Amino acid sequence: MSSPTTRPPKPPATDSPSLGELAARHGLTVSGARPPLGTYIAQLWSRRHFIGAFATARLTAQYSQAKLGQVWQLMTPLLNAAVYYFVFGVLLGTARRIPDFVPFLVTGVFVWTFTANSITAGTRAVSGNIGLVQALHFPRAVLPIGLALQQLQQLMFSMGALAVILMCFGEFPKPSWLLAVPALALQAVFSTGIAMAAARLAARTPDIAQLMPFLLRTWMYVSGVMWSIPMVLKHLDLPEPVVLALRCNPVAVYIDLVRYALIDSYTKAQLPPHVWALALGWAVLLGVGGFVYFWKAEERYGRG
Repeated sequence: MSSPTTRPPKPPATDSPSLGELAARHGLTVSGARPPLGTYIAQLWSRRHFIGAFATARLTAQYSQAKLGQVWQLMTPLLNAAVYYFVFGVLLGTARRIPDFVPFLVTGVFVWTFTANSITAGTRAVSGNIGLVQALHFPRAVLPIGLALQQLQQLMFSMGALAVILMCFGEFPKPSWLLAVPALALQAVFSTGIAMAAARLAARTPDIAQLMPFLLRTWMYVSGVMWSIPMVLKHLDLPEPVVLALRCNPVAVYIDLVRYALIDSYTKAQLPPHVWALALGWAVLLGVGGFVYFWKAEERYGRG
């Protein structure tokens, strides 16, 4: 006769905490989780010295393989200005219609190059440093901000060269030159913000980096780098939306402010009252907006 099958006793019911509760109890958080905005800003501020060192190292290494080395920091925008002078100033005769055309052109090229290079660097901020992003935990905004700071350092070299060029053409330092400082500061905030927005877009869609040179070239041609927007608006009957877009073009606004500060023939002219307001508005809108837009995808960078 077989003995009845005995079943093992059921374990006593316990109120064991879940893994999430255990993690919270011991101060563990999700790896790569997006911190609150205030905490994120504090984390960036605590890494400000690293951001500065990162930007300086990138700037130093940029032309380290070239024989002329750091001289290319000045030669690149100057050669661009020389090409534009030949095409627009000589072949198209723009130099005859714009006073102080060389200072006008070089100022526009240097100011434009700062924003264009910041955006281009931003498109590769995440994808170009993917190993660093995947290996270490840090606020990802360090990368586009550091690259924008690198371009700002490059701009300082360019402005020194611009001062020499201006003096060669009879433009000497005067109090109005100080107005270039707030104009470039606002442009730096604007450029950093749009670089951060480009960094998020390019991290999700790498083809943005390939498309960006064409977008920037188009933007340059409508920003008054090589020609005068007021002069064109005076002679062409353009639709009102086009006129408004040209006048409110942010890069054109920053170029106008720097030209107004540095070039006598523009300093003597009456600067439209809306220009400083537009410069501030674009800096706040794109600077803050681009930063928040980048922060909102913080936990997705480097995750495929």
